[in-house]
Amino acid sequence: MSLDTVVEDIREEAHARAEDIRSQGETRAEEIESAAREDADEIVADAEDEVEREIEQLREQRLSSAKLEAKQKRLEARRDVLTDVRESVEDELTSLEGDTREELTRELLEAATVEFDEDDTVTVYGRESDEELIESILEEYDGYEYDGEYDCLGGVVVESEASRLRVNNTFDSVLEDVWEDNLQEISNRLFEQ
Repeated sequence: MSLDTVVEDIREEAHARAEDIRSQGETRAEEIESAAREDADEIVADAEDEVEREIEQLREQRLSSAKLEAKQKRLEARRDVLTDVRESVEDELTSLEGDTREELTRELLEAATVEFDEDDTVTVYGRESDEELIESILEEYDGYEYDGEYDCLGGVVVESEASRLRVNNTFDSVLEDVWEDNLQEISNRLFEQ
């Protein structure tokens, strides 16, 4: 065996080994590349899923926010309507005249008298424009006298220093009680759904 043959054998063996290493490297590179593609695909799929979840969450938040805002606007509108109705009722009470006003004022005064002793000196207050009406009604009550104006829609405020008692039987106080007791029913009638 000559040296050339030995060199040639070593060279062929080196080429074969290099080819084998290159082939193994390419196979390994393909495996790594394939694994990287799979990882990349998984990362992209996870990212897309995450984006979809975030979009859905954002959509739900905006929808919820819009619903809340709409509800608040409905409540504000209802509150405005109820305020208008209340003001309309107050205007009606203010404009009551004649026998109706006298009858209501008389009933409110009579309801207040049960709170006082017969020998009490009782002072009565009322709406400025009702002074004459109240004074004429008080002529029927011993120990009762009109003592001045009270800012109200009508009715009377009756008090006695002796019994340290004050009864507010104004249209305002009656309206407040009726309004509070019937607000749900009023609201249901106005906003039937």
